[in-house]
Amino acid sequence: MRVKICGITNLDDAAEAVLLGAWAVGLIHYDRSPRAVDPGAAAEIGAAFRRKCEVVGVFVNPTLDEVAKAVENVGMTMVQLNGSEGESFCAEVARKTGVKVIKAIHVSSAADVHAAESYRTDFHLFDKRGKGLWGGTGESFDWELLRGHRSDIPDILAGGLRPDNVAAAIAVTQPFAVDVASGVEAEPGRKDHAAMAAFFEAVQPAGITAP
Repeated sequence: MRVKICGITNLDDAAEAVLLGAWAVGLIHYDRSPRAVDPGAAAEIGAAFRRKCEVVGVFVNPTLDEVAKAVENVGMTMVQLNGSEGESFCAEVARKTGVKVIKAIHVSSAADVHAAESYRTDFHLFDKRGKGLWGGTGESFDWELLRGHRSDIPDILAGGLRPDNVAAAIAVTQPFAVDVASGVEAEPGRKDHAAMAAFFEAVQPAGITAP
């Protein structure tokens, strides 16, 4: 199991995440998000840390060319698709960019969990379904929906995780990795380093290891 810190917008927060042992940092390439990263800052983060952790570009309903250009400019090692992208688009992203693909699954029922299997991506990320939102709600879904979930595709748990609830979430879902954004923020787009440290301290007893 690993930790992904999402919504990183600056070198300082990326450096702290890597220092704490992050498996991945997420850079949001979606203008409507309050955690959207400046392209120049994204390139700096990619250059500094892509050999130290996974650098994940997060997109919502992009074009294939938009993804490919960003992967090249930033030096991303993974792409996360957070919108309504279909199975064939996910496959094309993997083919064109040569990087691993995470498909976000927005969960409101067991049917959503089962439907994830149609996406043959490298990872599934399970997040809360919010009306008109593509993530970053700061709210959890019912973790019981993932209890006993088995798939040959590793799953990443997201949605409302914080230092005070992440160990319980891991105990129920047993994911490959956990993803946190708003749960360790001072404000959208800026991390609270003490909260980040507390998050890592909380997950260590639950079996999360640094890369």
